[in-house]
Amino acid sequence: MIISQPDEPADRRHRVARLVMTLAFLALGLWLTSGFLRAILWGGIIAIAIAPLYARAEARWPGGRRTWLPALVTLAIAVLVLAPLTLGVIEATHEAHQVADWLAKARQDGIPQPDWVARLPFGAQAVADWWAATLATPDAAAGTLDKVNAVAMRHTRLFGADVLRRTVAFAFALLTLFFLLRDRDTVAAQAITAGHRLLGASGERVAEQILRSVRGTINGLILVGIGEGVVMGVAYLVAGVPHPLLLGAMTGVAAAIPMGAAVVIILAGLLTMAIGKTVVAVVVAAVGLIFVLIVDHTLRPALIGNTTRLPFLWVLVGILGGVESLGMLGLFVGPAVMAVLVMLWREFVASGKVEPEEPGSG
Repeated sequence: MIISQPDEPADRRHRVARLVMTLAFLALGLWLTSGFLRAILWGGIIAIAIAPLYARAEARWPGGRRTWLPALVTLAIAVLVLAPLTLGVIEATHEAHQVADWLAKARQDGIPQPDWVARLPFGAQAVADWWAATLATPDAAAGTLDKVNAVAMRHTRLFGADVLRRTVAFAFALLTLFFLLRDRDTVAAQAITAGHRLLGASGERVAEQILRSVRGTINGLILVGIGEGVVMGVAYLVAGVPHPLLLGAMTGVAAAIPMGAAVVIILAGLLTMAIGKTVVAVVVAAVGLIFVLIVDHTLRPALIGNTTRLPFLWVLVGILGGVESLGMLGLFVGPAVMAVLVMLWREFVASGKVEPEEPGSG
């Protein structure tokens, strides 16, 4: 009886062909889904963030894990995101009527120079001359407002298209979140198996580091954002800034973006200056900017770094570099990438550590 031996060159060719085919289809799949990758990542990030709470809900209501519980949690996330935006739109709609009346009056009578211009610590004469040339008379004000309106119309069209695109992406992120919650056990088991096959024992450690980093980043963003919003909201209220509660909420939301809170604080200062409180506006803006700068560059990286055992510098690099490269998504991806790289580096160094020789040994 003759036992045929396997054809090793043929097996090698098959493995190479299978690898090439896999890479080709992977590249094609990434190209086809490139427009939805950010939404899928957002859904995954939200699923990771709420995983501990969702596990408790599953234990409390085990019968709903495949039916109503994922849908209810997804709906709750949608409400948490959309409710503040809806309140902001309603407030902006109320303000729009006042702005329209003010614009009509400005076209008819011009915009008188406000009293705070004369009280500016420097540049008062230059501002006064510019105001007289562009806003003080009806003709000058109408020309200036027409130019501003033309620019605003162009940006409004772009803003409308961007809102539609982001709405579709948000809906797809919620859909991704629903299926991840519904099939979380299957997805977790497959991810663990794939990690073991690709990376061996390091696969599970990499996954754990990513999970800790994402949760630590979200905790840092939420805690820091709420803290900054509350502190600055109280400061706006005490200082007499217009719309203190709305600006406080905007500060808390914008605090998720590096230096986003600073933009709202400057806006609050300008609004306060417009009602004649120049000194108060300068104090609020200066103290607020110093407060945000200290918190964003010390407390937030410390909260994230303690969770992932990541040095302060690499937390900061991950946050800023991630935002620059990926926008808001980079807030979570950047620290996660840095955490995995630092973990792999530590394992690499530890595996090749040379033990010191005993004194007197040959």
